[in-house]
Amino acid sequence: MFQCTYPGLYQCRVTGLVFNMEGEGDVDYRIVPWNRRLLAHHSKKPAGPLFDIKCHQQSVCQLHLPHCEIRSTGGCEFLSVAHVTDESTEFILPHKITETHVIINITGFSALGNVKDENSPPDPIRALVLLFYKPPVDPDLRSVLNVLLLPGNIVLNEVLKERRERNKDERFIEISPHCKLHPEKKYTLFTSPEDDLILIQPKEAEFNSESYHNYFPTFQVTFKKIIEDIRLLLKDSSNSQCVWERQVCVSSAAVRKSQNPNGSSLSSNERLLGIRSSFIDKISGPVLKSLLDKLFEKRVITDSERESADEIQNQRDKARHVIDTVRKKGEAASSEMIAFLCEVDPFFSGHLGLI
Repeated sequence: MFQCTYPGLYQCRVTGLVFNMEGEGDVDYRIVPWNRRLLAHHSKKPAGPLFDIKCHQQSVCQLHLPHCEIRSTGGCEFLSVAHVTDESTEFILPHKITETHVIINITGFSALGNVKDENSPPDPIRALVLLFYKPPVDPDLRSVLNVLLLPGNIVLNEVLKERRERNKDERFIEISPHCKLHPEKKYTLFTSPEDDLILIQPKEAEFNSESYHNYFPTFQVTFKKIIEDIRLLLKDSSNSQCVWERQVCVSSAAVRKSQNPNGSSLSSNERLLGIRSSFIDKISGPVLKSLLDKLFEKRVITDSERESADEIQNQRDKARHVIDTVRKKGEAASSEMIAFLCEVDPFFSGHLGLI
């Protein structure tokens, strides 16, 4: 959610949504599942997350929804926006389509999301290759790397949240994920060097460009020995063209896991103490503000503590005040702060070793 006092454009850095506000307003929004059967009845399919949006003041005049089509291939021509209510579904033609967003004029809200025609050509779209590593547990040397192929306009926070709930031992490996993939086309994953002790399943897989709710691995790489670095290559199965290639430092994820386990080895209070210096030195102003909002909304900090933090002008001093205030409140408060920080900025949290 966000609150605004003045007209203007406001972008959510988590979802990529942009709200064009005519005036003061409070906007609440969340991701909800698509009814694919309903879309199929209208010969449509998802082309982005479905957002349930509410603004009681009705002060949003335009909404910019992120898309992952490549304009030069003509894929944007088949885009529209589904407006889903309890009574019906209507399809809104875009006011404008930019390289990154579909812009629509609106007067009311419910659930809104990008869709495209079912018979649209399978042109390539912007996509992401996301890596999640499960380190070995002594004395077993076996470890697993889950590889997810997802459309480029998924909400990363939602993916991280679901993967974390599914497997708390898994580590997100931050690496450049961007590529271009064809919907419904088959791809093959390779490792370099190849090794009999490295197993990739399945041999090839189809890219599902409609994965906006369930985030299952497309490929699973099982290492039967300790691995430090591995080169991953994703190739088009039909012509062996390499579409994504990265050198991945697997050992760093395993080390970070052993130093900052999510299990019982370190308490949340101890984990905050371990990242205290990096948190103070490297947290950005907007992330710190969002974190303060979360801590205040959930009553982790009091009115007077929030006011004290707001009065501190120096950002490092403010960050020091926040983390020390929360740590003094004990384990429950520290755990809440870690969860909020992971939600507000997953990349920074991964850098700190919290994810």
